Amino acid sequence: MLISLIVPCYNEQEALPIFYEESTKVLAGMNCEYEFLFVNDGSKDATLSILKGLAEKDEHVTYLSFSRNFGKEAAIYAGLCNAKGDYVVTMDADMQDPPELLPKMLEILETEPYDSVATRRVSRTGEPLVRSAFARIFYKLINRISDAEIVDGARDYRLMTRAMVQSVLSLSEYNRFSKGIFAWVGYRTKWIEYENVKRVDGETKWSFWKLLKYSIDGIVNFSNVPLMMRIGYPVLGTNPMKSEGTALLSGISIFLTTSRSLILTRIVVNQSIAALMYWIYSSCSSRISFDSTLTRVINSLTTIVPVPFRNYAIITT
Repeated sequence: MLISLIVPCYNEQEALPIFYEESTKVLAGMNCEYEFLFVNDGSKDATLSILKGLAEKDEHVTYLSFSRNFGKEAAIYAGLCNAKGDYVVTMDADMQDPPELLPKMLEILETEPYDSVATRRVSRTGEPLVRSAFARIFYKLINRISDAEIVDGARDYRLMTRAMVQSVLSLSEYNRFSKGIFAWVGYRTKWIEYENVKRVDGETKWSFWKLLKYSIDGIVNFSNVPLMMRIGYPVLGTNPMKSEGTALLSGISIFLTTSRSLILTRIVVNQSIAALMYWIYSSCSSRISFDSTLTRVINSLTTIVPVPFRNYAIITT
């Protein structure tokens, strides 16, 4: 039995040696084979040099190195694509995901009818108040408008069976939101709760604005509500073609989720969709009829027009 540890790294030169030492101690006592798969996400410090040194002295260590910073979601995806283990765990290098939970997580998968063991924080001690408040608002909002249940306080730290990993990889999302994808595939998951742990060293790489954009990606990827708002869905109480608020929200979403070179294309496509939806709205005899028709159209579009995931440039050594 082989366990693969996928560890995204971005400027983690201070935390990496500590993480490696502590994780190795835990894994050595678990009576199983293991591999570290570190993913250097375009770090600008000595992270890559440290990974090269670890790989030279320990055969359990392999790594991938991105040509630039693509983000944690890309690093997780690359790790999942290259992991060889029967079980795969995703975790951070900053020690906020306690390695000592690994034996318990593995025992649950081997003895209980679960396909995944995930973790969630029961407190946000040490986190800025504004950030904590927005996080709680995000979880409440996305769980009201999405079919996938996103657990409040959920971490990316989870151990999965190979079957679940393959299902996750089968979803070729462009802007990935792993917390939503893990929930969407629908495997049986047991949650382990623990108190928030501070970073062992260094600084968080998630600014408020990065978290805001990440939350928008999650909402857009796992709910039809933004699309309905874009076309002036009647729940707003306005004609689909005359909603100034909708136009403003559309402009914000275009700016935040699209590269500048694709803005014009996105506008043209959005306006075409808006015109189609207005025709449907005008043709329907009632609100219920419109709801039903709109849902069918959206489901058809998302089924027949898959969005390919960007091919990330990866340097492997």
